[in-house]
Amino acid sequence: MEIINAVVGIVQLVIAIILAVVALYIGFSVLGKITKGIDEEKEIAKGNTAVGILVASVFISIGIVVQSGVVGISIGISKALAAATMSESILIIVISFVQLILGIVLAIIAIYLALNILDKLTKGIDEFAELKKGNVAVALEMAGVIITTAVIIQSGVQGITAALI
Repeated sequence: MEIINAVVGIVQLVIAIILAVVALYIGFSVLGKITKGIDEEKEIAKGNTAVGILVASVFISIGIVVQSGVVGISIGISKALAAATMSESILIIVISFVQLILGIVLAIIAIYLALNILDKLTKGIDEFAELKKGNVAVALEMAGVIITTAVIIQSGVQGITAALI
């Protein structure tokens, strides 16, 4: 039984690594579409701390959401191993992955909406223009919104896990 647990742990680790890399790639790509006229790679290469803070906050947020999804997959794998039939096991694992993907999609949508709402609330500030100028205060404000949104979404993903698995 210990060997099975070790194998399951290794499988979970590999899945977590793959999902983290894919989610970070998707998040960085989507961030490029959200930010207005900012080439994040060029700005970071120039040493723009403000853009670096924004990118880091997106990565941290994705990590928060993916972590809760990986927990759901771990629970799903454990339940799948204890399931009575193979079809039940497969269904549990599929539901676990769907829950994680749904969490990532919801996180990206929520971050997008949160940044748009922030933009509407702060009419006197063009956050993206300020980021491009290197305004760290604006970057920290946006990072706070992004990370807070991810923490709230994480609770939702955990709730989905509890309901589905």
